[in-house]
Amino acid sequence: MPRTIQGNIPKDVVSGIAITSLIFAISIYIPIIGFVGSLFIPLPILFYRSKLGRSTGAIIPILTIIVMVTVLGGLSIDILFFVELLLLGFVLSELIELDLSIEKTILYTCGSVIFIGIVGLLFYNNLSDKGFYTLVAEYVSKNLTLTLEIYENMGVSQESIHMISNSLEHIEYVLIRIIPALVVASTLFVSWTNLLVAKPILKSHGCFYPSFGSLKNWKAPEFLVWGIIGCGLLLLLPEKIFKFFGLNGLLIMLTIYFFQGIAIVSFYF
Repeated sequence: MPRTIQGNIPKDVVSGIAITSLIFAISIYIPIIGFVGSLFIPLPILFYRSKLGRSTGAIIPILTIIVMVTVLGGLSIDILFFVELLLLGFVLSELIELDLSIEKTILYTCGSVIFIGIVGLLFYNNLSDKGFYTLVAEYVSKNLTLTLEIYENMGVSQESIHMISNSLEHIEYVLIRIIPALVVASTLFVSWTNLLVAKPILKSHGCFYPSFGSLKNWKAPEFLVWGIIGCGLLLLLPEKIFKFFGLNGLLIMLTIYFFQGIAIVSFYF
């Protein structure tokens, strides 16, 4: 039976905000380590929501959002990204309490987060007074440029920098067209990772965690094979719109089967 553990509420709220803000700061100011760290922003939200309950637990992401907006100097797509991570942790905790299967827990979490993200992006798009494609293209271009600067600071050879610089337009072209798959795949990965990492943390603090069974034996539903076949066939069609859906669908399917592959490998260790 799901239950909350109140304890010292003010201390837990402050700790939750501090831990989440620290991970956020690392992800902003330490590029490579920060990227990995940002994947675990949902974790403290998940934990303190499970420990303190819905109403008290909601205080942490709300105040953390205020911290994020203050640090980044206003609304931006980056803020939307971090808010989505906070929301993911909160929704994941809500669904954990419902004691659903792991497939439904991950599916409902990803569906909710992606839907709200799309709504938020459309709202931001209206505020920015730019076309949706232009907004996305500018964001991708900006991050590619920042990535190139990071490579330069890391001491990558000028020959490699020059080669990457000349390929930026092609990289941008590809990334923009697989963004749907990247969003879904990354949401699946972050949800799955945080759900697994949360297990020992929640159990060690006496919080509820569903009995998902041995995830070493988990495998993707058999009907998804038809999805891969369908996506492969779409890639063979000449129309670009079919190739767009085929490529994005295939990348999403491969992500799901990646989890199955991890389960198979972990079975032997």
